[in-house]
This record gives sequence, C-alpha cells and structure tokens, in this order.
Amino acid sequence: MRKKNVIITGAGSGLGASLAIKYSKLGFHVVLLGRTKQKLLKVSESLVSDYTIYELDVSSKTEVVNVFNSIKREVGTIDLLINNAGLGVFDLAENIEETHINQMIDINLKGTIFCTQEALKEMKARNQGRIINVVSTAGKTGKINESVYCASKFGVRGFTESLVAELKNTNIHVYAAYMGGMKTEFWDGIYTEEETKHLMNPDDVAEIIMNNVEPRDNLTVTEITITNK
Repeated sequence: MRKKNVIITGAGSGLGASLAIKYSKLGFHVVLLGRTKQKLLKVSESLVSDYTIYELDVSSKTEVVNVFNSIKREVGTIDLLINNAGLGVFDLAENIEETHINQMIDINLKGTIFCTQEALKEMKARNQGRIINVVSTAGKTGKINESVYCASKFGVRGFTESLVAELKNTNIHVYAAYMGGMKTEFWDGIYTEEETKHLMNPDDVAEIIMNNVEPRDNLTVTEITITNK
C-alpha cells in the first residue's frame, strides 16, 4: 500500500507537533509546515517515519500556492490536511492594535482558507481526502479580551460548516476541532506557569481528534468539542 501523507500547518510546537509525532507513529509521511525552520527541525527529531519540511507563512497566498505545488510535486497526494496554524493577541476590543487584528485574521482565517483551497484542488481530482480545521472553543462562544481572536475563529467555523455542505456528496470529509486552552507556547507571555496548570495536554487533544476523524462505515463526524474541566 502507498504510504499516506499528512500535511500539518503550525507544526513547530503544541498541538501541531503532537499530531505530527502521533501520525508519524502510524506510518504516515508527515509534512511539517511552519514559519520557523528550527522549530520544525526540532519536532522532526521525534518522528519515526519519513517527513518533509517546508517553511511557510500561511497568511501569504503566494507562499501557500508555491509550497503546496512543491508538496504535490515532491511528496505526492494530500491525503490529510490539518489547518492548525494560529495566533492570538488578547486585550479589550478597543485596545487591540491594527497590526494584531490583521495578523489574527490573516493567519487564523485567511491562512486556513488559502491552504484548504490548494488541498481541495488535488483532493477533488481524486474525489478523496480529509481536512481537519483546528478552530478552538473561541469559534463557538464570545470571550472577554478575545473579541478579534473569536471573530477570526468564528470565521473559520463558518468556512468549515460551508465546506461540509459543499462536499456532502463527495468522498472528501471536513472536520472542525473545537478545544479549550492547552498547555502550549501559545500562552507564553499571557499566563504564568501557575495559571496554565489546569490547561489540557496537547497529546491528549491530538489523540481525541485522531480517534474521532478516523473513517468509519455509515457515520461521519463533522465536529469535535473538547473542553477543560
């Protein structure tokens, strides 16, 4: 059998790294995407199967097109795309700077759209594939100090739900993962170590996502919600 390929954005740390390691143990060829090559190389040290690394800023449509063309040419089919790259800047709505507003919309929302567009072209040609959009519970409920972050994630939720409808009669499946806070670098500079003690382990979240999106007969899971205690 051909080895399957999984493409993971934001693979240099946190949930992206956990997913990369777990899919590697299942024998997938793992494609690590992220802005910092050094972080991707560090994650690759824990992989036990073949892997490929590409530096990518998902907010750049040009970069996304070029990198995904390289993946198709050098790696092969896109069996599974995990849109995991994300950024959060938190403050009262009136205090969030324009630069940070643009970054959250560009990375969280537009980055997900750009990567999905490129993957879908290849998946539709084969009528086969899976896409997981990592959304966060911020895509379901408005939160204090997270107005723009929530706005970007609500956008990803709408995009995902629309894709599910568009692809209903195909063999391409799209899933949304809504999870609460995880113990990752995402919260560096925002919470103290003491404040992150109650947050979820990204390895646990990765395992739950993977178990729920595994193809099964006569059922389809379109979303998963994982919350903190």
